[in-house]
Amino acid sequence: MDCLQAIKWERPRLAILNQLLLPHRREYVEITTCEQAHHAIASMQTRGAPAIAIVAALGLAAEVCGMAFAGDAEARAHIRQRLAYLQTSRPTAVNLFEAAGRLAAVVDAAESDVAAAYVAAAERMLEADVADNRAIGRWGSEYLGALAGDKVLTHCNTGALATAGHGTALGIVRDMWRAGQLARVFFTETRPYNQGARLTAFELACEAIPATLVCDSAVSALLRADPAVKAVVVGADRVAANGDTANKIGTYQLAIAARFHGRAFVVAAPSTSIDLALRDGAGITIEQRAPDEITAAS
Repeated sequence: MDCLQAIKWERPRLAILNQLLLPHRREYVEITTCEQAHHAIASMQTRGAPAIAIVAALGLAAEVCGMAFAGDAEARAHIRQRLAYLQTSRPTAVNLFEAAGRLAAVVDAAESDVAAAYVAAAERMLEADVADNRAIGRWGSEYLGALAGDKVLTHCNTGALATAGHGTALGIVRDMWRAGQLARVFFTETRPYNQGARLTAFELACEAIPATLVCDSAVSALLRADPAVKAVVVGADRVAANGDTANKIGTYQLAIAARFHGRAFVVAAPSTSIDLALRDGAGITIEQRAPDEITAAS
């Protein structure tokens, strides 16, 4: 649906939906340089681990399309330097670093027309992310549908706005709804930026999926009161080799509540979120945001 298209790419133009303004205003920001892509990611105009990687890749593609290089050596050096710069935008989501590594390998292997090879590779990442999300939605709905519960709880925003399309955890919710397996989805505020109350609510309203917003602090009470909520399903910014997972703040307490109440706890993420270089979650760098996001943000 158009209202859920967070990333618009039509070579050589990239535009992203400014998610800081949702749900009150729908405004697209044009990205033509890596500085603009970096700002969009760091300021959370775009967010969600898969979307961060795609916006970084396509932001550099837009920049490259507007440049004339003296030769392949210059193009290769420029792209490598800009990929390194883009990786400084957000530290926790591994998808960005995984994408940068793959794209660097593409430009290193290209024997000619390095710039064109890079742009084509970035475009393939966009297509692959949508395909991955649809597969996650299909398999996840089959798994959760077998639990014989018709309600789920989700956290933060893991839908079309957080990815190239469809979504991860919210993609599962979409597929469950379309398959007639879901009566209602509960979703948290997800403070301090309210990605649930603003963004997940926006997505669910766009598709008329029955949904109820719950306070972050009300999850345990919900699970105790409603046995039909059979599962908590969330996304992931990074998954360590042992399965430890980093996600939006608040996810840990949901996992504890789900375990206490005997409910399934499902992490939905593409393979690009897995970091086999880290033995466990202790090695995951956790981003520290500005204090005013909690002291001043609504």
